[in-house]
Amino acid sequence: MLKYFTFAQLNFLLEMAKQNYNQTEENLANIEEAVGRTEKFVENNKKNMSYGVLALFAVVILYMGYQKYVSKPAEEAAYNTIWEAEQLFGNDQFAAALNGNDDVVGFLSIIDEYGSTASGNLAQYYAGICYLNIAKNDSATATYNYEEAIDHLKSFDSEDINIKAMSIGAIGDCMMELGDKDGAAAKYVAAANYKDNDLLTPMFLKKAGMTYSLLGDHDKALELFNRIKTDYFKSGEYAEVKKYIAREEQFLGK
Repeated sequence: MLKYFTFAQLNFLLEMAKQNYNQTEENLANIEEAVGRTEKFVENNKKNMSYGVLALFAVVILYMGYQKYVSKPAEEAAYNTIWEAEQLFGNDQFAAALNGNDDVVGFLSIIDEYGSTASGNLAQYYAGICYLNIAKNDSATATYNYEEAIDHLKSFDSEDINIKAMSIGAIGDCMMELGDKDGAAAKYVAAANYKDNDLLTPMFLKKAGMTYSLLGDHDKALELFNRIKTDYFKSGEYAEVKKYIAREEQFLGK
């Protein structure tokens, strides 16, 4: 059945249609204006945008070139060079390993030439330990060598559980020799806490405990020795820690 509308209803429908048409025209006009602004922005900035794209492309190319022609060859060269100094280090020839000789490139030269490589970073650790051992055997230059050892060990970075903890502990040894017991104790604790393991953690806890005892902080020393007794009963330090605990308790009157 046909539906009839009154004159008033027809007028209302016509007015609504007119409003919808006007709204549609307005939306289209807004879209056109936005597109126009975008086109104008691109037109005005296309040169800058091209420069930006070219610059980004150049950075990517330079990075890839650096990795292929600079970084990778340097890594290989450093790796092929350091092993001879490592051999001298393993034979306790610390001065030769550090400074090199007619046949071997020393750790210091490797750091200078390949410092940004993984082997150059490892050479920082070796150099620090070399200076530490040289200092122990040469009292005349001990202070200088301990300070050099600290500088190189601080420059060394690694995620390896053992070697990083050892480097921190070695800094503590140097500080201890230089008379900085507070600094040494803090480094021993840091080495113990670096990443918990049954080998190095109790060893550095013992060093820290003994250092705090020398400083007169017997509460802290007792706390550290008790950690060994409680958590590291399988360690070599556990066998003798009871006597250290008894000594600290005696100091504390317990």
